[in-house]
Amino acid sequence: MAITIDSVIDALKYVDDPDLKKDLVTLGMIKDVVVDEKNVSFTVVLTTPACPMKDMIHNACVNAIKHYVDKEAIVNVNMTANVTSTRDKDLGTLSQVKNIIAVASGKGGVGKSTISANLAVALAKQGAKVGLVDADIYGPSQTIMFDVQNDMPGKGEYEGKPKMKPVESYGVKLNSVGFLAGPDQVIALRGPMASKALTQLFTDTAWGELDYLIVDLPPGTGDIQITLCSTVPITGAVIVSTPQQVALADARKGIALFKLPALNVPVLGIVENMAYFTPEELPENKYYIFGRDGAKNLAAEMNLPLLGQIPLVQSIREAGDAGRPAILQETTPQALAFREMAQNVAQQVAILNANKIKETSATV
Repeated sequence: MAITIDSVIDALKYVDDPDLKKDLVTLGMIKDVVVDEKNVSFTVVLTTPACPMKDMIHNACVNAIKHYVDKEAIVNVNMTANVTSTRDKDLGTLSQVKNIIAVASGKGGVGKSTISANLAVALAKQGAKVGLVDADIYGPSQTIMFDVQNDMPGKGEYEGKPKMKPVESYGVKLNSVGFLAGPDQVIALRGPMASKALTQLFTDTAWGELDYLIVDLPPGTGDIQITLCSTVPITGAVIVSTPQQVALADARKGIALFKLPALNVPVLGIVENMAYFTPEELPENKYYIFGRDGAKNLAAEMNLPLLGQIPLVQSIREAGDAGRPAILQETTPQALAFREMAQNVAQQVAILNANKIKETSATV
């Protein structure tokens, strides 16, 4: 029996998106089906290029065609992505930014900026359009982590008005108050002025089209966090903590802040940083210096996803100091951990957006 486009589409109805719990055809993820005798080709449009289920979906599509259509079919699946968004209004220079992800922590010293930098680069390396705002007004560090201390934002424009053009490094568009102050200059701003400076990083930057804008927040639950959530449409927040109880206590407060009715920002999950120490000469050994599975247990307790467990290794610190995020080290255990973390974050954003779209459709 000859293979037809209809038979291919019918077969693909048996392939579900593991996260969205519906088949690919119903979700509108199958495009450009072409049949030429035994040759079958089509495109699967994922909700993010960082989809952790990409290989599984690819294999499921091939198997469906061979099982339900023709076991001798030669199947070519083109995997692409269109990042979802629930943006519903014009937001000025942010109008082409699909998702804004805040990276936060209840206390300092847990590696939030390291997580932010590697999350941004990991998403960019997997094909997403990514930007990063260094919103730590008093202690900006992303200019160092991206090796752009000597750079300055260029001249851009939005709708004919002059704006800052973000600095680009490792495929990420970056803006930071660190560009405006020298290494020996203190940024002494009271709360309202700090909040205004933060807002300008968003509204006075010509970001262009972005799938994800990562925001590296300062530690704590103060003016900066409240201003951000009140003025910028945050898609969701990532909470960073180490396993130790002192950090976990503050992480709880960070989660509680985003859940306040006045802010109501979804928490995408928790990243456990410095989860264990692995010495370079003993790569198979794990030493739980700050306690074991503290953030993992907190995530389970609060019914939140554990987005990743990042090891404490010397090369992550060295990479940050050298301005080359550890994710660039490709096949190292720490790079793989950052890649998995980024995929999990993108996955949670896609699930969150799908649920919002479903809820909106149900009320129409």
